[in-house]
Amino acid sequence: MRTNLRNVFLAGLFCVMAVASPLTAQSKRKVIIDQDARGPATTDQQSILVFLQSPEVETLGITVVSGDMWRDEEVAHTLRMLEIVGRTDIPVVPGAVFPLINREETITRWEAIYGKVSYKGAWNRKPIGDGIRGVYHGPYEVPKLVEGNPTTKPSEEDAAHFIIRMVHKHPHEVTIYAGGPLTNIAQAISIDPQVPDLAQELVVMGGSIAPVVPDDWAPENRREFNFWWDPEAVHIVYTAPWHKITDTTVDISVKTWLKKAMISEIAKSPNPAAQYLAKYADEEFRWDELAAAAWLDPSIITKETQLYMDIDYSHGPGYGNTLVWTPGTQPGLGEQFVHVPLELNLEKFDKMFIDLMTRPIRGTHQAAQ
Repeated sequence: MRTNLRNVFLAGLFCVMAVASPLTAQSKRKVIIDQDARGPATTDQQSILVFLQSPEVETLGITVVSGDMWRDEEVAHTLRMLEIVGRTDIPVVPGAVFPLINREETITRWEAIYGKVSYKGAWNRKPIGDGIRGVYHGPYEVPKLVEGNPTTKPSEEDAAHFIIRMVHKHPHEVTIYAGGPLTNIAQAISIDPQVPDLAQELVVMGGSIAPVVPDDWAPENRREFNFWWDPEAVHIVYTAPWHKITDTTVDISVKTWLKKAMISEIAKSPNPAAQYLAKYADEEFRWDELAAAAWLDPSIITKETQLYMDIDYSHGPGYGNTLVWTPGTQPGLGEQFVHVPLELNLEKFDKMFIDLMTRPIRGTHQAAQ
């Protein structure tokens, strides 16, 4: 009798587990990470790791766009990071090399009329900081990477069609996270206008309204780089009918800082992601990590506002400047209502970031040495 009861119990438990397992898998939040993936171990790469290290997230793929660096070098940095942390199961999908309309020559002309732009990403022609991450080269050159060049290859699909395919495959389940210029997403919308409706939401790090910044930066404070690199793409994306847009602007990002003490704390973990940061990370604002972490845990954000948002794409003196309106003052030309975080619980964010970076590796692939 006891044996029969035990068998019935085990059979019932097996059925519960069989049902629960797919439900658990289905409950993971699906995300496409769209990044101008400068590397190694910058805010761009570290925001990718926020998603990869979270047990709550299913990363469908990483789509790469030029911005801080040229696309092909960014693809290489991303592939190598995935090798190092043992997540080569994640597809890396190359996207746009150039903005829709903006070009280096256009900006050279703009500067001659309206004044110099201090940071131009892949267009910068002088070393920045230590020189490793800022040396200029052509758009299709991949230099020798400090972390080693990857042996794995990117997807043969392009970013726009990957985005389209994923939102059709998982309608209303996919968050598109954009940590760089919005060219890939604009291209996807241009090919298939259903993309915004089929996506669950759009999460962006970009734009600048009125941040508290150093004096030498203040005159440029509305010309945030991600938006400035491709203003026409921003206009396409921000006048599309998304179900929800959350935009982490420079205003709140500059309230974060990756300190050497935090890197040292992360370095105590033997896990591959932690050791990647320990070897290559440096102090900087956590622009993109905050947008990713706040999507995972909205309680990090303690205050937000809602504004209508667009961009100046007139090619005049304000080209690339962020435009916002309070409800009732917007021109009504398709601009969308955007959730804009204003304040955060920095202590909670710091703890969450350290905890994620020091978690054991997720996935079954062997980390590279």
